[in-house]
Amino acid sequence: MSDLPHTPILDRVKTPADMKGLTDQELRTLADELRAETISAVSVTGGHLGAGLGVVEMTVALHAVFDAPKDKIIWDVSHQCYPHKILTGRRDRIRTLRAEGGLSGFTKRSESPYDPFGAAHSSTSISAALGFAVARDLGGEGGDAIAIIGDGSMSAGMAYEAMNNAGHLGKRLIVILNDNEMSIAPPTGAMSSYLSRLYAGEPFQEFKAAAKGAVSLLPEPFREGAKRAKDMLKHMTVGGTLFEELGFSYLGPIDGHDMEQLLSVLRTVKDRADGPILIHAITKKGKGFAPAEAARDKGHATAKFDVVTGEQKKAPSNAPSYTSVFAESLLKHAADDPRICAVTAAMPDGTGLSTFMARYASRCFDVGIAEQHAVTFSAGLAAGGMRPFCALYSTFLQRGYDQVVHDVAIQGLPVRFAIDRAGLVGADGATHAGSFDVAYLANLPGFVVMAAADEAELVRMVATAAAHDDGPIAFRFPRGEGVGVEMPENPEVLEIGKGRMIREGKEVAILSFGTRLQEVTKACEALEAKGITPTVADARFAKPLDRDLILQLAHSHDALITVEEGAVGGFGSHVAQLLADEGVFDHGLKFRSMVLPDIFINQASPKAMYDVAAMNAEHIAAKVLDVLGVATLEKRA
Repeated sequence: MSDLPHTPILDRVKTPADMKGLTDQELRTLADELRAETISAVSVTGGHLGAGLGVVEMTVALHAVFDAPKDKIIWDVSHQCYPHKILTGRRDRIRTLRAEGGLSGFTKRSESPYDPFGAAHSSTSISAALGFAVARDLGGEGGDAIAIIGDGSMSAGMAYEAMNNAGHLGKRLIVILNDNEMSIAPPTGAMSSYLSRLYAGEPFQEFKAAAKGAVSLLPEPFREGAKRAKDMLKHMTVGGTLFEELGFSYLGPIDGHDMEQLLSVLRTVKDRADGPILIHAITKKGKGFAPAEAARDKGHATAKFDVVTGEQKKAPSNAPSYTSVFAESLLKHAADDPRICAVTAAMPDGTGLSTFMARYASRCFDVGIAEQHAVTFSAGLAAGGMRPFCALYSTFLQRGYDQVVHDVAIQGLPVRFAIDRAGLVGADGATHAGSFDVAYLANLPGFVVMAAADEAELVRMVATAAAHDDGPIAFRFPRGEGVGVEMPENPEVLEIGKGRMIREGKEVAILSFGTRLQEVTKACEALEAKGITPTVADARFAKPLDRDLILQLAHSHDALITVEEGAVGGFGSHVAQLLADEGVFDHGLKFRSMVLPDIFINQASPKAMYDVAAMNAEHIAAKVLDVLGVATLEKRA
């Protein structure tokens, strides 16, 4: 008997091709090792843990059966892609997840040929997979197209739009519905062995018919769970399932953690499918890691943590987060005004509305991953006499832009948009950056657009929005902690379109919009050592602009610099338009606008991302020196 230590199977898998010679038992062992490696990696990096643990067996089975990258495996949202990355040549870098220069926390085309389609927002996978399938049949790249989409992502209309089109086209397309809503733990006994024999040997149509009846073999607890799953998803049309009415063959529900069952189903589908097929797999988010399974969010997003205890290693907080400040402020207004209600799209915790939901359940609505509906639903609430706050991340509000224009702005409805995660957000990278909301909202007639410079200003802006019934209003605030300023006990309602002076200076004025004001203050401290004392003002509003304040600054200074955490076309562009219209440039004013650069900035710490954007204190100070000019500085010296 050999005394050589056992070599983990995962150590032998550098790419999916290395899995082709493994037995089914070895694939089961590989899944166990992959789960342990995923937990170990995320304990070091932090990130989205629960979703990946829920698809470990599915990931192994997919790569064992299909031939990526020829076959296109497309993960919806791709929170669950860490196991996939480990199996596709990126294990040696998996502990760089979400770090500057490291692996993305999502699938990314530029990172690997095994990531055929980038993602980070939900409900795009079926549309993309259908595009690959049609391209294949038109002579493009060959191979199957497989979309893996969660039950939460199926709440978005885009998924059904794609399925409707796929059913009409009739192309060979595989969709796996990863359903982790159920708390049941499917057994591996009668159903597993029955389905394995069935799927391996019968003609495809008989296989379909038998799979539909296989639920009757289950023990009662799982049978009831499977029935609920089918009721939820299937009994929505008369005379057939929703999916079959859309033109899909429906298989399931199956146990998404049973390797034998997964392999049998996928092999049969690979060999015999001739049109669009949906495989309904029941999985458990956070599977195999007790702290994640026990967590309310099933370990959806974690900081770095201890592998043994699951305890997360979060830095101590010295100031409340902007999100919590918004949530607490909204609660106070809701206590005084029964017309105030709140709407979010599958993000009650992320937007801080979970506390509102606990206290005012009848006035708080989580509409699922359906931002378009969230916006128009809010518009309906406003038209019906309520005062809705539609709380969405900046990057997700983009998904409902047509509704913002058509259903809110054109009708002048007083929907209050609480825009979280404004600016650059860090580890989630470009897909989650709040770069564009100022530009895409401030160009809409009748819209009020505000940005909080600190948490005290955010409280004032919540009060202002609550009191504003004359059309739509939005206020934006960043991710993370505030700056520790004293909070107003009775926040005043701001005068619409009026900014505030922060400090009086000379020669150059800096007009800040949003939380870069802290960096402007640091820049001014550094400039004072050089004998330069800029005037600083906080715009508060990008629309309507404080015309009087801007023109006063322009006429009393040689130069004016605007600073904002947004793309070109936003606050600075509106200021430039005002100055041009007023003929101020004819009198020699030097104007500069500091905005995010015309690139998508990769993940890093927020500070490092703002370094790339050249918008930290040292960059602001350098801009002041540049606009004043060498001659001015030499004369002063």
